[in-house]
Amino acid sequence: MRWRPVLVYNPAMLGLMATGVAITGAVLAAGYQSMWPTASWYGRSFTGLPRGAKQLALTYDDGPNDPHSLRLLEVLARHQVRATFFLIGRSVKSRPDIAREIAGQGHVIANHTFTHPKMTFLSEAQIRNELLSCRAALQDAIGEHSNLFRPPFGARRPAVLRIVRELGFEPVMWNVTGFDWNAPPAEAIAKKVSSQIRGGDVILLHDGGHLAMSVDRSQTVQATDQLLQRYRNEGYEFLTIPEMMEKQALASSHLPPAID
Repeated sequence: MRWRPVLVYNPAMLGLMATGVAITGAVLAAGYQSMWPTASWYGRSFTGLPRGAKQLALTYDDGPNDPHSLRLLEVLARHQVRATFFLIGRSVKSRPDIAREIAGQGHVIANHTFTHPKMTFLSEAQIRNELLSCRAALQDAIGEHSNLFRPPFGARRPAVLRIVRELGFEPVMWNVTGFDWNAPPAEAIAKKVSSQIRGGDVILLHDGGHLAMSVDRSQTVQATDQLLQRYRNEGYEFLTIPEMMEKQALASSHLPPAID
């Protein structure tokens, strides 16, 4: 005789399974919202203009970095383009001269914390200290600068964005990245960026590294040159983040009033 399993309907067990699935889904969703750059559960961050706009913004994280931040400045100057640099406070204290050179060439300087931690794991006091210590380092090096802020790794939770705004910062994320932190070839960086561009984009690249000074970013510098040549030839305009925000605000002010 062949034995066959008997399935017993157990509502309690099914209920527990459904609850477990729901909890797992909620945890995954929360993790996604804390790291994905365009997610907005935890609060709005600037990620660019409406798709199709003929403007792009180049942004660079983790500088200042010797010598590649300076080499990047040469490329940007040759194309007469200004970018937005999210600088790490301790690197600014190490090389304030590079920070001054970036600002002196008309680029926008922004806050990227003092030590580049993953802010989802910090206490509220630590979050404040990271933001204010970086602000102080930037103030000492270059004086007045923008109120823009980008969280390291894109990591945030509700308390992070609340404190950011309490301190007068404007959070900025991105919607295009070159995945250049592990220094792939310039052609690969440029190809990765180009595959994502739809117009109105904020592009994330890196001119430094959060672990040490003198990280090799030569491939990012070359990729920047390639991207500028291509997209300027295609009629795109490169803006800083404040310029892009101003353009968005101007467009919003000309919208027709809502109908009740």
